[in-house]
Amino acid sequence: MEKSLLALWQAIPSGNIKQNELADSLQLSNKQTARLLRKWADEGWFTFTSGRGRGNTSHIEWHQDVEEVYEQQLLHLIEEQSIEAAGKYLLFDWSSEVRQRLLHHFRSNFGYVQNAVSQKDKLIIPRKYPLLTLHPLEAADVQSANMVSNVYSRLVSVHANGDVSPELAHSWDLTSTALRLYLRKEVSFHDGSFLTSEDVVECLNRLRVDASYTDLWKPITDIKAISPHILEISFPNGCSYCLHMLGMINSSIYKEGPLNPIGTGSFYVAENDKLKTTLMAFGGYFRERPLLDIVEFLQVPEDFDFAYRSSANEQTNETFQVESDSGFGVVILNAFRNSPISRKEVRDYVHYAIAKHRHKIGEFHPRALPNHHSCLIGQKQTYTQPQPVCPRIEQPLIIKAANYTNGATRWLKEALESEGIPVEIQWMSFRDKLMDTKDDQTADLFVHGEVFEMNQNFSFFYFLSNGYSPLAAIMKSQPRFTDYMQLYAETPFENWTALNLEIERDLIESSIMLTLYYEKRQIPFSVDLMNISISHFGYVDFSKLWVRPIFSH
Repeated sequence: MEKSLLALWQAIPSGNIKQNELADSLQLSNKQTARLLRKWADEGWFTFTSGRGRGNTSHIEWHQDVEEVYEQQLLHLIEEQSIEAAGKYLLFDWSSEVRQRLLHHFRSNFGYVQNAVSQKDKLIIPRKYPLLTLHPLEAADVQSANMVSNVYSRLVSVHANGDVSPELAHSWDLTSTALRLYLRKEVSFHDGSFLTSEDVVECLNRLRVDASYTDLWKPITDIKAISPHILEISFPNGCSYCLHMLGMINSSIYKEGPLNPIGTGSFYVAENDKLKTTLMAFGGYFRERPLLDIVEFLQVPEDFDFAYRSSANEQTNETFQVESDSGFGVVILNAFRNSPISRKEVRDYVHYAIAKHRHKIGEFHPRALPNHHSCLIGQKQTYTQPQPVCPRIEQPLIIKAANYTNGATRWLKEALESEGIPVEIQWMSFRDKLMDTKDDQTADLFVHGEVFEMNQNFSFFYFLSNGYSPLAAIMKSQPRFTDYMQLYAETPFENWTALNLEIERDLIESSIMLTLYYEKRQIPFSVDLMNISISHFGYVDFSKLWVRPIFSH
């Protein structure tokens, strides 16, 4: 099956056509197009008569319905082989009707399956967006971070309530100036070697000098190995958050391998490409081995919807919903750019327009709940934004946005323009937006979606300070940013809620960061999938999932 042939069938009916129009349709050169036309004509798909001379029309006469033939081939491929083999073809440009039939057929093949011969338990999961990275230092999006959480381990675990529990470190001693960690013995990397304190020191030192994390790690002055299983982290001027920082996904412990970093997590990466990522249970995992043997992620179209099902539950289709936080959205104003947005009266008027129209965000982004209070769930701050006089704005405000905030960005444009504020949108790919961390930003406004990792008090601080945050990028040149970082280093963690709210209020009243929405998602699960728990970034913890067998009587 060829994507170009199906695209040609969809675009060009039988009849007269200029060959350059065929080339444009296929997005190929005239030479490449001519070669493919000869090939497909020889295969019997159509008869093609080339017009003689420049600009003369050619003629194409179709003999077979390409989409109908391909649909049957794809259904046969699924039945005879697997959805893994057929997955890439789902990304072809199918008609709406055929697409829905194929999606339905694919959907019934995702979920839990067991190999009758090997007795391997596998969970097959659709993936709507390509995996960007498996490296802990580069995992700035939630999908990559979720994969990292399964492949690598951290020194400690930080729970939603802020409690810290042992992971690679079995215990520790914490003072106001240093943290000494005691590692578990005989923890195996995926290559079979044992973890040592030297591995941890090397890994953490790479992290603290990485440009995206230097501000976060600034209080740390030294990390050294004391013995093969003991290391010490020094912070002479204090670092109240050192222990919690070690539980973040980006603090995952790994060692460099010939191709990819090597971890110690519950799963290892058996295969990874643009269309599929396969995780295999790691038998040498230092904790309880996962009950699933394989978790496989296959690329599907963005409009694919999915329920976590098991093959045992195909008949009843009975599911239940698990609610997961999908984060929050904010509008960030680049207050320090040399443009109208640097004027407080302009930012305050933008603030007024957003507050006035925020209740309509759900019309553009269906899962969004208007957030009039705070980024911190359960906390409410009251803000009043009186109607100011519309200031003179000589040039359009530039909004920088990625497709994942498409709905919220369209809402923002309509809200601002309805209040007389001219705007232009700079669209970027998700990857480009993620990597767009320069201090000198070329936009006035950003619509930003953020998902908290686990504990929201630490995650809010991380949002302010990590190098992938657009807020941190525009704040770094300001003394108040340095003041914020010092406050966090000095304030005991149990007092961080009040500190977060104080800083959030400063940012909102300065019209630098404006709350926009909360987002939740409902994940459907088959009733016989057991031990479902939500892990980092609102994702399912695959290391604990299993299926209760259904026996016939």
